[in-house]
Amino acid sequence: MMQKKEDFADKYINPFTDFGFKKLFGTEMNKDLLMDFLNELLRGKGKIIQLTYLNNEQMGRTEYDRRAVFDIHCETDTGEKFIVEMQKAKHNFFKDRSVFYATFPIIEQAKKGEWNYELKAVYMVGVLDFVFNEDKDDDEYYYSEVKLMDTQKKTVFYDKLTFINLEMPKFKKDVEQLETRFEKWMYVLKNLPRLQALPPQLQEKIFEKIFRVAEIAKMNKAELQEYEDSLKIYRDWYSAIETARLEGEQKGEAKARAEEKAKSDAAIAEEKAKSDAAIANIARKALKIGMSIDDVIKITGLSHEQVEVFLNN
Repeated sequence: MMQKKEDFADKYINPFTDFGFKKLFGTEMNKDLLMDFLNELLRGKGKIIQLTYLNNEQMGRTEYDRRAVFDIHCETDTGEKFIVEMQKAKHNFFKDRSVFYATFPIIEQAKKGEWNYELKAVYMVGVLDFVFNEDKDDDEYYYSEVKLMDTQKKTVFYDKLTFINLEMPKFKKDVEQLETRFEKWMYVLKNLPRLQALPPQLQEKIFEKIFRVAEIAKMNKAELQEYEDSLKIYRDWYSAIETARLEGEQKGEAKARAEEKAKSDAAIAEEKAKSDAAIANIARKALKIGMSIDDVIKITGLSHEQVEVFLNN
């Protein structure tokens, strides 16, 4: 049974759902939102004046990607290609996959007949609902920009292929701490479904539009159904990931406890062996100086049989 508008706990849509991502960034009427977001990502590197959405069906997304990754393929007025992704879950080969999909807009530029191989720039933009293991402890490093580099000169070798990743869980600024327009975008994307109104700090035309577009109460019946379906997939996926994470933690904790117990048992066994060796040494020395078996038993706690073994050796 479909939920009614008033049944939704949130006032605004979740951008990390397929519906939410496409609603904000994937329609002609909201193209200005995508352009503004990309211009903030590329601040100082030129300005996008116009965008054209491209068909990305030929990219052959896997079933996993279609459920875990939502993407938009577009082109600027000057020919640069953008793939903008919203990815919910960590992927073991995320970097491999990013490079693989970056080849599609590169290959698309091939021309029949005479061609000098000149290419337009390609950007892979990932809005990630997870963090990379290699820098998970660096909360300040949530924006990364990667290009091909000359490893000896430490300079950019090729500037027409760029990978930009935003690790959203690391962005923890409150609305009062926002300083730049880019930080405002980060805040909105991360916190939109938890907000109840447009904060005073975001009183700008572009953000006012985001909040209008994202308001669940303004959706029609078909949109509500699509969002409900999309939200269910998101929650199921998140639940599966969280369950796997908790199970992994539990297994890790159980393994750590087992290893700790094994270490403890080994330490106890080692200490006992040392103690037994010391007592045996005392018994041998006492017997050598002529102490009776009964007296040796009293001072060592050994049995009569054990002392007799030392007497014969």
